[in-house]
Amino acid sequence: MRALMELRPQRLVIGICGATGAIYGIRLLEVLRGLPDWETHLVISKAAERTIGWETSYTAGQVARLATVRYLVSDIGAALSSGSFHTAGMVVAPCSVKTLSAIAHGFSDNLLTRAADVTLKERRPLALVVREAPLTLAHIRNMAACAEMGVVIVPPVPAFYNHPKTIDDIVNHTVGRVLDLFSIDSGLVSRWEGMKQHPASRS
Repeated sequence: MRALMELRPQRLVIGICGATGAIYGIRLLEVLRGLPDWETHLVISKAAERTIGWETSYTAGQVARLATVRYLVSDIGAALSSGSFHTAGMVVAPCSVKTLSAIAHGFSDNLLTRAADVTLKERRPLALVVREAPLTLAHIRNMAACAEMGVVIVPPVPAFYNHPKTIDDIVNHTVGRVLDLFSIDSGLVSRWEGMKQHPASRS
């Protein structure tokens, strides 16, 4: 039976919150859609539906169609609300500080925060792409509380060693590093190999 489970596509839960940076969640879905060994199970908050329309050329409906399965954030009885529904973990990208606070304190008032709570109680990987600046002490304490429970906090901080040329380069690097946490090599990351030769000197 275990062998049969391993042959099935793995499920990754994707949560998209209303913080700025909806493109991070969208790009995760786009990348994973091209990987036949993975299913995406998506929850979009009500605030995220507005942010998606404001920040991107997508509608919330178009984003939902990128996922294997989409759940209503109000559907607290959905499959994701139970630990018996096996997943490889969860990413919340972007993660608002409201959702960060809810996860830190076990406040499961909707399916997104309940799915995160399930991920934690089942000891599965949970990554939060927290998008806020500057940070208050409350934000920092909530991050610390999540980290103490095993959550990986992944602020979308751009890397510059890879000499990004476009916003897509910056987004893709963060998305690739998030997928690294689940041992998914997306091909998006320019891997650091040390300061062997400065890019300006390459032919």
